[in-house]
Amino acid sequence: MKRWIKGGMVYQDHRFAEREILIEDGQIQWIGSETDLDLDGAEVLDASGQWILPGFFDIHTHGAVNVDVNGATAEDLEKICCFFASCGTTSWLCSVLTDTKEQTLWCIEQYNRWKQMEHRGAILEGIHLEGPFLSAEYKGAMPEHLLLKADLSLLQEYQRAAKGGIRYITVSPEVEGIPEMIPEIRKLGISVAIGHSGADYQTALKAIENGAVAATHTGNAMKLLHQHFPAIFGAVLEKDSVYAEMICDGRHLHPGVVRLIIKTKGLDRVVAVTDSIMAAGLPDGKYRLGVNDVVVKDKDATLASNGVRAGSTLTMEQALQNLLEFSGKKLEEIALLFTENPARVIGLEDRIGKIAEKRQANLVFLNQQGMVVRTLVNGKTVFDGEKSSPF
Repeated sequence: MKRWIKGGMVYQDHRFAEREILIEDGQIQWIGSETDLDLDGAEVLDASGQWILPGFFDIHTHGAVNVDVNGATAEDLEKICCFFASCGTTSWLCSVLTDTKEQTLWCIEQYNRWKQMEHRGAILEGIHLEGPFLSAEYKGAMPEHLLLKADLSLLQEYQRAAKGGIRYITVSPEVEGIPEMIPEIRKLGISVAIGHSGADYQTALKAIENGAVAATHTGNAMKLLHQHFPAIFGAVLEKDSVYAEMICDGRHLHPGVVRLIIKTKGLDRVVAVTDSIMAAGLPDGKYRLGVNDVVVKDKDATLASNGVRAGSTLTMEQALQNLLEFSGKKLEEIALLFTENPARVIGLEDRIGKIAEKRQANLVFLNQQGMVVRTLVNGKTVFDGEKSSPF
């Protein structure tokens, strides 16, 4: 089926221009301002007055709409996919919190089952393991008794079970054996982030030199910068090769720190993430995050046991609104934090993250207020502006 999009301002090369897009068989076939292509029988989508961007890619999220990734069936994962599509997200990784080996393998099996299903929303591009090779001192919501030293054979077992579907892992550089294990992790096709860590500057640098490419929720669950002891936070800010995840809900990072990270790292090295939990899209109340009980009050999620912040209730749509406000920058400057930057971190930049010919037709349409009004995945409309929940 052909779809012809006309009238919209299309985001390419970090700027907007009025362009037309021809989609066929789920791919972008042509982009331009005039065409003599055969448009006979093509469905016309009028995007006049709208901004068209690549679909958002959330590489760090634990759930939404009452579904916790650690307990999600394949059908539950599809519920998250549908909700995320309504927020402009067309690709995501399911973040599995540190859990038992048995439960982690069960989560992997549910991902495998999801891949065999018919899909109606965002595409689940793979798995993010947040642990288990993490520091107990900076564990956050991680169950301490399940944290492990470096264990390549265990990770290899997980990757075999996932049939190569584990795309991303968070590790702590100071955990025994981790710096030396990072090159082997990369050989498994897994991008490595450092976080949940009190690592000193030199240990963090070693992890980066050995191939770590990102920092998990930068500034949170990590030792912070001191003028005499830069620690992991200082290493992440300094090194150009490292992408910095940011949770821009106004709670995890002060707007001034958001601006500082952007200024220090540059826009091409920052990745917007939600770190959302099952409460995203729902009212305040009691929820779960892995093995933890969580209380959400005023949209702020904390552990019931000790009040430690436990993920967020953020969506990518709200994160975009917040970043525009916090940074004072224009949409065309901020857009890459939601699109091409996460695609590069995970190594999927050859097919998603940009609007270009022969790329997947994963697109999000924004109105003049920056709100999502339509989402396409592989050229198919998966959200059409109605915000009512199908659940």
